[in-house]
Amino acid sequence: MKPSTPRTATRRHVLRTGLGAGLAVPLLALPGRVWAAPVRELALDHLHTHEQIDVVYARGDAYLPEALGRLDHFLRDHYSGAVGHIAPGLHDLLHALRRVLATDRPYQVISGYRSPATNAHLKATRGGGVATRSLHMDGLAIDVRVAGVPLADLRDAAWSLQAGGVGYYPREQFVHVDIGRVRRWGG
Repeated sequence: MKPSTPRTATRRHVLRTGLGAGLAVPLLALPGRVWAAPVRELALDHLHTHEQIDVVYARGDAYLPEALGRLDHFLRDHYSGAVGHIAPGLHDLLHALRRVLATDRPYQVISGYRSPATNAHLKATRGGGVATRSLHMDGLAIDVRVAGVPLADLRDAAWSLQAGGVGYYPREQFVHVDIGRVRRWGG
């Protein structure tokens, strides 16, 4: 077994003892301040398109329309190329999650926006692993992982925020996060 670094042990302690959830409550109570960062940015690597983006998408309480448009395009349906609108709240969730994880590594994106046609095709061909009314179609969900961050830590950090759904897919090596109702599933 590999020894934990002090930073990892501290993060795991916070996540496992529930302190992360206690800290998230005041952050979520201030939606206009979107989790207390004067500048909000995301770094993403898309595993299917091989594109990368590192973008400041908000300053203070203001979202930057050009940056949101770039993120919409980046997170497009990689099967069809269809571009959907990604809710800024999903970006805020990813930003907050990165802060909880105390990492500056980019998210590796497995799936962002999914068109209804793509969703129907995947539902028909993947044996039930895709929801009929997937929040991916509404720009409210994303499937990600972070290199160097254990998948279970990513799952636990996402759950600690209590900001939406968290699905854990260890065999497929990703965590689903969304800004729908608070719920969780998977191992």
